[in-house]
Amino acid sequence: MYIIIYDFGTSSLKTCLFNVGETITVAASSNASYGLRILENGGAEQDTDEWWLAICQTTRELFTKSTVTPEEVSGIAFCSQMQGVVLVDSDGKALRPAMSYMDCRGVREYRDCMGKGFIKVSGCSLYKLIRNLRVNYAGSTSVKDPVWKYKWVENNEPEIFDKVDKWLDVGDYLVSRCTGKIIRTADSAFATFLYDTRKGREGWNKGLLKMYKVRPEHLPPIIDCTDFVGGLTDEAALDLGLKKGTPVFGGGGDTTFVNIGAGCVMSGDTHIYVGTSGWVSTCLDYQTVDINAMITGVLSANHGYFNYYAELETAGKCYEWVKNHLALDEINIYLEKTEVTDDFESEFNSLYDYMSSEVCKVPAGANGVIFTPWLHGNRCPFEDANAAGMFFNIKINTEKRDMIRAVLEGICYHLRWLLECEAKKVKTSDVIRFVGGGSLSPVICQMLADIIGRKIETVDNAQEVGAMGCAIVVAAGLTGEDVKDISRRLVKANHTYLPDSGNKEIYERNYKVFKNLYKSNAANFKQLND
Repeated sequence: MYIIIYDFGTSSLKTCLFNVGETITVAASSNASYGLRILENGGAEQDTDEWWLAICQTTRELFTKSTVTPEEVSGIAFCSQMQGVVLVDSDGKALRPAMSYMDCRGVREYRDCMGKGFIKVSGCSLYKLIRNLRVNYAGSTSVKDPVWKYKWVENNEPEIFDKVDKWLDVGDYLVSRCTGKIIRTADSAFATFLYDTRKGREGWNKGLLKMYKVRPEHLPPIIDCTDFVGGLTDEAALDLGLKKGTPVFGGGGDTTFVNIGAGCVMSGDTHIYVGTSGWVSTCLDYQTVDINAMITGVLSANHGYFNYYAELETAGKCYEWVKNHLALDEINIYLEKTEVTDDFESEFNSLYDYMSSEVCKVPAGANGVIFTPWLHGNRCPFEDANAAGMFFNIKINTEKRDMIRAVLEGICYHLRWLLECEAKKVKTSDVIRFVGGGSLSPVICQMLADIIGRKIETVDNAQEVGAMGCAIVVAAGLTGEDVKDISRRLVKANHTYLPDSGNKEIYERNYKVFKNLYKSNAANFKQLND
């Protein structure tokens, strides 16, 4: 069967046409980008019409790159960034730009609600935190959480808020635009931390809605990720170049599907993802939380399971930043003036491959340079929107190659920190599946294995692993087969990396310094960025 999955990242879309049968393969794919507007007040917004144009463009391109026809498509779904806020009217039209998960304007709203009370934990009202933890083992303890975006609009754009009919996440909005039906998938509902995960009580929790002063009428019905929502409308089918009535499934958020696409579907299976953002996630058949480290068990698309999930806001984004601002002039390739020889293109598939080859010339430990990958604040294991990136311990003989390697090591140090925090609460796996764009680089794979000290496995289609997991979920919805069984049958490891003990001592030394850098500079970050 052929399934189209729209993988919506922070600033780009990859649309994949999967052929799912005895194996799962990508029959065709197409890419498009859209804007991410970062505002001075901490806002991070996107244009929903840009999303739709990207969907239309990439869908039509699939059929120019394959022999598959629109009539052969069995179903579609969205695998999207999570914890966004899209406010729509009664016709499902967005009333304002979508607020990204990166948006942190709700500082005052957060403090007004969670900062009050006689007893506090990590700056939060203990009473409100306990109420939330009892309901879903989570809590809106970050200024970037969706409820504070929702409340920010209520307080700062009342004329828009008065027109709101429903509050959606990114994927839910796109499903609505395809089908005309307004729903929320269970995973996106949970991401608001207003959802009750207790067995037999699943759904919006009235007590939490009242505590956070969220209007119940703004929250739509909830469905499972595997559920059929409806067929493509006439208008959507015409825009997309697909057959009217093509089945649209619930889909869900990227973090919901990556573990399935990575083959980590049994309790205790751990994977690490590096894309624009990064995370460490362990599959569990129960729910738990570490409020001090900002880690919680996120609802999985695989019913009855949770992803114990610790996030790094900017991972691959740091590598992109260093490519644009350090690497390009170093190797005579410019953003505006390109000077790339044919030999260069034939030897390396991309500039990132070339950069990886260059950092191999620098010894482990980047000659003492350490980088902190907090280019847009940080969430785990400490919540601080003021935290920022920095290069530490630069000397007169420091080269750009040292700094580029330090960026990669800094990402890996932070991922190790997240893994260690998870291991304090749950049993993580001895073998870690590494997925996302970062896993395409053997240099990064080996570096990660050395720094975390565990065996690393990669899989095929690693850059499409979220979309692949979503395709598996849609296949389950179409066939009735168990998600776990399909994932284990189709997803296998293709490469293995073992830790190099010769690098352990230098990485241990640098890692200790890395963890101290936030504590030593938290007050400085606040003074500069608050």
